[in-house]
Amino acid sequence: MSFENLNLNSLILKAIAETGYTTATPIQEKAIPELVAGHDLMASAQTGTGKTAAFMLPALNRLVEPAKVAGKGPRILVLTPTRELAQQVSAAAAKYGKHLRNAKVVTILGGMPYPLQNKLLSQHVDILVATPGRLIDHIERGRIDFSRLEMLILDEADRMLDMGFIDDVERIADATPSGRQTVLFSATFEGGIAKLGTALLRSPKLIQIAAQTARHENIEQRLHYVDDMHHKNRLLDHMLRDINVKQAIVFTATKRDADLLADDLLSKGYEAAALHGDMSQRERTRTLTRLRQGSLKILVATDVAARGIDVAGITHVINFDLPKFAEDYVHRIGRTGRAGASGIAISFASGRDAMHVKKIERFTGQSIAPHVIEGLEPKFRNRPVVTHKKGYAGRGGEFRNGAPPRRSSGDRFARDRGNR
Repeated sequence: MSFENLNLNSLILKAIAETGYTTATPIQEKAIPELVAGHDLMASAQTGTGKTAAFMLPALNRLVEPAKVAGKGPRILVLTPTRELAQQVSAAAAKYGKHLRNAKVVTILGGMPYPLQNKLLSQHVDILVATPGRLIDHIERGRIDFSRLEMLILDEADRMLDMGFIDDVERIADATPSGRQTVLFSATFEGGIAKLGTALLRSPKLIQIAAQTARHENIEQRLHYVDDMHHKNRLLDHMLRDINVKQAIVFTATKRDADLLADDLLSKGYEAAALHGDMSQRERTRTLTRLRQGSLKILVATDVAARGIDVAGITHVINFDLPKFAEDYVHRIGRTGRAGASGIAISFASGRDAMHVKKIERFTGQSIAPHVIEGLEPKFRNRPVVTHKKGYAGRGGEFRNGAPPRRSSGDRFARDRGNR
């Protein structure tokens, strides 16, 4: 369906056309008319389906009409679980609302200096995008006026629940007008999402898009069994030398592991950096800017990076450690294969991970084919594998014949991990 058939203001349509988009995605086609009509909405949509525009376009459409209440506070509030996702949502709001007179976007995040945030909140705000914890701080200090608020949007509500933000979300909702329009987007309606929706939404319309089995057709998923940390490090080093690895995200289980592995890859000559929740906002922004500009080849990250990062150049995702939850596997591998491109997702698994691999496969409805590389075969295998000659790493990929990146003396990352 064309965006022109979705009852959006001409100035918003002009901004959409300038981005090159012409046809709405299924979630946009179903959600936008309901939101423009003023209904509360619960929508289940996966990453990469266009859900940000699905709620932001009708939110901006509200701003075309004058506010019913005088003041400087926000008319639209968007809550996100992570800083990266908040920045992505803010960028989308600025992009689609650039021709509107009243579409001032303010972003409030942990890690930003309080004086700067206080200054932003003292000015006129139309759209406020925030993470729950930092927003609660400002509410408690009386720095936000919600008297004008017309629309509350919970983006990736399932992730906010997983991260323990449920109480903060409910407190924030209680601080907003009861007559607001409320929108909840989630990857699933399972668990506490239904309960949260019942508590916050009024007779919501329900939309569910993209079954688990229908996603990631353009991503080749591969499994490599590993015997120990030394074997895992050798496999990673081998794969990162593939000439087809333009940019990669390597996921680790902990923040400390991300730092250690990034340092080890740097010492081997790779353009690598870590990204995790203990970094300041300035450090995280600088790292993501390098990734988007292409000057950073390998991002070593915890699950904080699994949602909200949209970089078209990510060709590979490597699960150095499997995620704790099967849902996070979906979000991790969704960082590659963006904007219609193909991608490769590689997961390392030890013998102890066999049951966890099965849980991921049940959740996605897809089996992950085990592979081995000649010369780097594991001692452990619990199912038949596809064998490649050493030098092969991906879809049509051959490793470069020249010298590999410089290696560090010893296997420092393996030693540090083993001594934890």
